[in-house]
Amino acid sequence: MYHLGKYKVTDKMSDLICENYSMLLVMSRFGIALGFGEDTVGEVCRKNGIDEKTFLTVVNMLIDEERRDEIDMSISVKPLVSYLRNSHAYFLDFRLPAIRVKLTEAVDYAHNDIGQAIIRYYDEYVSEVRRHMQYEEETVFPYVDLLLDGKKHHYHIDIFSKQHNQVEARLFELKNIIIKYFPARSSNELNSVLFDIFACAEDLASHNRLENNLLVPVIRKLERKRMFHE
Repeated sequence: MYHLGKYKVTDKMSDLICENYSMLLVMSRFGIALGFGEDTVGEVCRKNGIDEKTFLTVVNMLIDEERRDEIDMSISVKPLVSYLRNSHAYFLDFRLPAIRVKLTEAVDYAHNDIGQAIIRYYDEYVSEVRRHMQYEEETVFPYVDLLLDGKKHHYHIDIFSKQHNQVEARLFELKNIIIKYFPARSSNELNSVLFDIFACAEDLASHNRLENNLLVPVIRKLERKRMFHE
């Protein structure tokens, strides 16, 4: 039976979510909906056509991000890439735009020079994130697809690894600017959007670590396998 880290296929999915509510995002990105009753992790994955080994590897890696000695490099690459693509859509199409709406209201964008500067900074940050993720969508993931199809390509995953910027760093700077220099009239609104920014920064950091510590080594192994068979 497959078991990697804290959770295994025989654990109830409801227990996994109740003990780690952030895993709701993982479920969504794997295309798993709520309403699974008393089903186990394995049963939910099978019903949704998700490779259970890949799902559990991602889950356990995100729950215990310092633990890397038991990572299973034989996971299925396609569902991992699909998960990462869905993560990009979540950040670019939902999370970051939603934060901008709340941030605009909290800093009184229309009547405040400092607020306008904060929004400009945020927009620059989002553009940076978009460029970063578009590179993965247009270059890295298509390369992985070709590799899985056994086709040759001049690209190499180490190119991605060397230039994989930590896009959450700029968001950290934005938090500091707001906390230190913005005189909020309504602390509830600003605290709420700051909470969202903190959560988004942590989510982005986890996303990047997953790419660095799981996607990159798995693709390196696949590249070596392809070279051996050529």
